[in-house]
Amino acid sequence: MARGKVVLMVVVCLAVAAAAASAASGGGHSRGRPGKSARLQLVPAAPGASMAERARDDRRRHEYISARLAASRRRRRAEETSSVSSAGAVAASAFAMPLSSGAYTGTGQYFVRFRVGTPAQPFVLIADTGSDLTWVKCRGAASPSHATATASPAAAPSPAVAPPRVFRPGDSKTWSPIPCSSETCKSTIPFSLANCSSSTAACSYDYRYNDNSAARGVVGTDSATVALSGGRGGGGGGDRKAKLQGVVLGCTTAHAGQGFEASDGVLSLGYSNISFASRAASRFGGRFSYCLVDHLAPRNATSYLTFGAGPDAASSSAPAPGSRTPLLLDARVRPFYAVAVDSVSVDGVALDIPAEVWDVGSNGGTIIDSGTSLTVLATPAYKAVVAALSEQLAGLPRVAMDPFDYCYNWTARGDGGGDLAVPKLAVQFAGSARLEPPAKSYVIDAAPGVKCIGVQEGAWPGVSVIGNILQQEHLWEFDLNNRWLRFRQTSCTQ
Repeated sequence: MARGKVVLMVVVCLAVAAAAASAASGGGHSRGRPGKSARLQLVPAAPGASMAERARDDRRRHEYISARLAASRRRRRAEETSSVSSAGAVAASAFAMPLSSGAYTGTGQYFVRFRVGTPAQPFVLIADTGSDLTWVKCRGAASPSHATATASPAAAPSPAVAPPRVFRPGDSKTWSPIPCSSETCKSTIPFSLANCSSSTAACSYDYRYNDNSAARGVVGTDSATVALSGGRGGGGGGDRKAKLQGVVLGCTTAHAGQGFEASDGVLSLGYSNISFASRAASRFGGRFSYCLVDHLAPRNATSYLTFGAGPDAASSSAPAPGSRTPLLLDARVRPFYAVAVDSVSVDGVALDIPAEVWDVGSNGGTIIDSGTSLTVLATPAYKAVVAALSEQLAGLPRVAMDPFDYCYNWTARGDGGGDLAVPKLAVQFAGSARLEPPAKSYVIDAAPGVKCIGVQEGAWPGVSVIGNILQQEHLWEFDLNNRWLRFRQTSCTQ
């Protein structure tokens, strides 16, 4: 996970399991009470890294995404075409997570305070829609009752700076290692290692990223405790608590990479049978949503991540026409969330971009990614978009700023200091859904007095990525049960 990426910051308030009051009445299986949700208020981290550094990090992440998708195509199994199980019924309640800022880290990342185990142990994790395995930095990879299951992978030691928090499986009554001989380890755990020293050894993994960061450890299951929220009012749930049982958790005994120094691990929000997002959404309405404030907003500006149909969910109020598009939960793009793009236009004129650029079946396609800052477009789309935008910005002096191709001296935009009319960019999705981001989301502030066209060129053939700057000031709802992506414009602040 490279330094400088804006991911999502969530505070997961977890505690002791609540008494299963209403469970006996079957309330946990009722679908008849909409409106309760799990809200995670989000605060953007301060943009400590320069926009150029973020751009370079995004390119490395795009390489990582491409590698993951290529590997998925090669080893895809027939069973992967089935949807993530909704784990039975939708619960009647939801959980709320208060949020804190990651500005103290000096990066653009967002973090979640996450409590796991029995008793609960607190951690600060990077929240990422491109990850399918939740993991925490760990000491002692054995279960309390399985001392021989200490399957620590062969790896170099962690960086010299000791993490402030580490998960200790031996201290958790609910930790249970997943055997390396299990089908879960062999076919479900990403980057699982093939070696199995004994039938009782724990499943081990070796996560590798293109920026040379890595996480290695063993996998088990444990409980995450969450604070329940109320119903239509959207308020907190007081002392009501609930436990999410059987959360798949990586116990990372070795890690490398600057992006992990300021956090205790990763919270997986990707589409996968083992991700935290799928596990939580299966109980809380089969959906989750997030809303990102302006990436340059002040530290006290808050946004949120919600599990369930909360009062601010895109589907809870009358949606604007065309505000939903099919969510492509395709085995070829897992754990990422894909959408079908019909066209891209500038000032109302559709650009000449080959249809195969947006087609997953042609090794193209488009994903929505919270872990990428700048939008990355495959070469044919990139050239068409920057040509159309730069043509109307040609009156401004060009400025060289690596790694951007088109930057401008914005102080030379005319007398009076008025804003230059920036050409209007729009993305047309399947189903008539139309994203019209504000100009600041694609002609971005890169330095004092300098703005750049904030998209990057990706390889072709290859996937395009809608980054979180283009997503800012919109609420995005991922309806996993019905396979819809809903969105609408909003300030994202409370």
